[in-house]
Amino acid sequence: MNSPPPLTERRYLWPLILVTSLFFLWAVGVNINDILIPHLRDAFHLTDFQSSFVQVAFFGGYFLAAWPAGWIVERLGYQRGIVFGLIICATGAFLFVPAAYIHIYAAFLICLFIMACGQSFLEVCANPYVTFLGPPQTSERRLNLAQSFNALGAVATPIFGSALILARTHKLAAGANTGAAEAAIVRLPYLIIVAIFLGMAVLIGLSHLPKISEEPADLDLSAARHVLHFPHLLKGVAAQFFYVGAQVGVASFVIRFVQFTHPGRSDVDAANYLKLHLLAFMIGRFGGSALMKRFAPASMLATFAVGSLVSVALVLTTRGPAALAGIVLLGFFHSIMFPTIFALSIRHLGPATRKGSSLLVMSIIGGAICPALMGRLSDATNIQVAFLVPLVCYCFVLYFGLRGYRPTHAVLNADR
Repeated sequence: MNSPPPLTERRYLWPLILVTSLFFLWAVGVNINDILIPHLRDAFHLTDFQSSFVQVAFFGGYFLAAWPAGWIVERLGYQRGIVFGLIICATGAFLFVPAAYIHIYAAFLICLFIMACGQSFLEVCANPYVTFLGPPQTSERRLNLAQSFNALGAVATPIFGSALILARTHKLAAGANTGAAEAAIVRLPYLIIVAIFLGMAVLIGLSHLPKISEEPADLDLSAARHVLHFPHLLKGVAAQFFYVGAQVGVASFVIRFVQFTHPGRSDVDAANYLKLHLLAFMIGRFGGSALMKRFAPASMLATFAVGSLVSVALVLTTRGPAALAGIVLLGFFHSIMFPTIFALSIRHLGPATRKGSSLLVMSIIGGAICPALMGRLSDATNIQVAFLVPLVCYCFVLYFGLRGYRPTHAVLNADR
């Protein structure tokens, strides 16, 4: 019997470790927003809809930068593209310092937008790069494992954010407090983020990462450059839009949901459920990566989509412990979706891989639109009803896991 293909090859081990560290790093930039939303909501006296602009600015940056990032990375290569993205991230994080001094909500949104542009470069580079660092048969497992460290960062970030933002805000509330004082609290956390981003830029810039040549085109070269020739990619872009929209929307309003269903809880207490939600996310990522040794990635994606539908039904229809269990379990069932959708979508793209990756990163705009829809629906009704939005999103992810991921016969025949 033939042994199963390895996760990676020895020559790729250090590059895989180094690039995987980026997945941990950009989790900080993404998930600290879940702490920033309730903090800025109080500092600027915002509605749920207005506070959702944090995600609109952040994921809007992802959307607008993704296609230019793909074009630039084609010319710079993966390694220099990663360094360029890290420098942009550090610039956006540093600008939080003057934004805190001038105390204007729009200034914070501009900083988040710039950070997201840098992280868009990291996503365009790192996700496909990981899939090439080993046998094609284990690309989904490899990307899920790398994304597991993103989940680890997602768990660490609320602890870091709660200690440096929410806990300090709570202390301010005990004394004479102003919105300007609350806004100024974010300076220290973002200066720490600046130092981390710059340190990684130096480390990766000085490292010797292998240059990756994409697999031969599955269609002729001129056709392969047009991503519209790959229907499974376009369905993957839609699935990623809905998944990211659901994942960001849920995480953005975990604290708000806990306070609505259990009145009287402080931000700090409610943030514990966000930590549990993200802990379940991390467990699902590591566990899902291991399970892909035995189960097909698409089948697992469909199964986790069904789990998400069941969990969100608990959130929508109950208010007791079952609702809290549902909000935590959603983190677990979100876990494998992003890397699995990504890896399934870029299969058979050949030279169009970078452009396909750019489209998949652009689909992260769902993280701007769905939280805004949830915020608007929450203001009109309540935050519990707003979870109808992720319910719709999971239905399309289920379709992609069952049928949408399959390449067309034309692509498969060209690959033979």
